[in-house]
Amino acid sequence: MRVTAAFSRLLRLKGVWVRGVRFEPDRVVVVVALCRRRLVCPECAFSTPHRHDIRPVSSVWRHLDLGAWRLEIRAQLRRLSCPVHGVRTEGVPFARAGSGFTRDFERLVAYLASRTDKSTICRLVRINWRTVGRIIERVTRDELDPHRLDELFDIGIDEVSWRKQQRYLTLVCDHRARRVVWGTEGAGEKAGDEFFGELGAERSAKLRAISMDMGPGYAKSAREHAPQATICIDSYHVVALATKALDEVRRDYWNELRSLGDQQAAKRFKDARWALLKNPENLTTKQAATHRKLKRAGGAVWLAYTLKEALRSIFTAGLDLDDVTVLIDRFISRATRSRLAPFVRLAQTIKKHREGILAAVRLGITQGRTEALNNKVRLITRRAYGFHSAKAALALVLLTCGPITLTLPHELHLHP
Repeated sequence: MRVTAAFSRLLRLKGVWVRGVRFEPDRVVVVVALCRRRLVCPECAFSTPHRHDIRPVSSVWRHLDLGAWRLEIRAQLRRLSCPVHGVRTEGVPFARAGSGFTRDFERLVAYLASRTDKSTICRLVRINWRTVGRIIERVTRDELDPHRLDELFDIGIDEVSWRKQQRYLTLVCDHRARRVVWGTEGAGEKAGDEFFGELGAERSAKLRAISMDMGPGYAKSAREHAPQATICIDSYHVVALATKALDEVRRDYWNELRSLGDQQAAKRFKDARWALLKNPENLTTKQAATHRKLKRAGGAVWLAYTLKEALRSIFTAGLDLDDVTVLIDRFISRATRSRLAPFVRLAQTIKKHREGILAAVRLGITQGRTEALNNKVRLITRRAYGFHSAKAALALVLLTCGPITLTLPHELHLHP
């Protein structure tokens, strides 16, 4: 068998002939030619038999490695004049427009990015992290299910921080499918309007419930575009506010100790932060001992802790709507009478959003349904800190948590 025939069977690139193979010290170069005579625009389906000019364009693509060698695909392409996109170099069937990598290579990188850390990917495939981000963007744009917004009934809208300095992504998740179906850079009403604009009036009218935090932005957008939908306040955000209130009380007490000049006591109390903020079942042995000392000491900090745990237990005990209604009202009364300013404010906030909190319980849109997805998204955004583009970070979230099914190259080529 000739070497060109062997590489033709080995690469399995559709629509090309292998014209030559060259072995270099660190790579294998495969020269190919397109089988088709017509020129196709890389951006759209436009095709033509006419060339724009006779100047050839030398193009190179990185393919899957051949053992320890890099494998490059090279071809001489033609230029065409597209009525929509202007003069372009013709597209090829084995690579996406504007990419220097084959589809098989990008599919492998995208799969690795959804499963492992950036150091592993960069070392294994020998590309930098920014290049990984651009590959993820292209794969996500091509592989994202175009019908993912068609059957939405219960959705959640939330923002996650993807970088420091208040830089956020707004994500929309389908509670029934438990996956992220849409996202954009930014947060608040503007991001909500962008989502409903893409969803359209007809699909917006199908929405039954929309869960969100207690900020005014998403709620205003939802009331304007989907007034029939019930606004639900996810219990995760309610408990998060209680945790924040507890931390405020702890910090005030720590500052009080410092102002009294007892620096040693202040230092010991500062180390008790995680004993208060972590759930009891997750405490280490040392933190559990600190927790018992705080309980014996009592005072404002322990009162704040018991209030936070009381609120958390309302949503983790699997109670029905009537029981939750009674317990929420009791918590509002108890927090108001606590004389702890952060918890008095929390009680006022819960009272303001009481109907939305109870609606979430009534419709079954609770913390248990979204907590796993929220934690997964936070892990992904931490992995995406090396990206300098919000689009790349969003693409990684959609790739991992969205309606995308990645197929590895060897799975595509099981049957010749």
